[in-house]
Amino acid sequence: MSKATDDILNSAKRLSTAERAELAAALLASLDGEPEDDVEAAWTAEIQRRVERVRSGGAKGRPWTKVRER
Repeated sequence: MSKATDDILNSAKRLSTAERAELAAALLASLDGEPEDDVEAAWTAEIQRRVERVRSGGAKGRPWTKVRER
């Protein structure tokens, strides 16, 4: 690691757990680059479709314990 990177890491380690988690998430997200509009639109539509299916009773949920077993 460069000195600058090491300095940043040491500073980050002094943050609270919540702040470190937020920083880590932001750093990981920055590796993905900018989201593509059509991909974001497709995910938004899919999430909305799934929400509507649950609200209308068309989808049955499963208890977490059963999902975890599977």
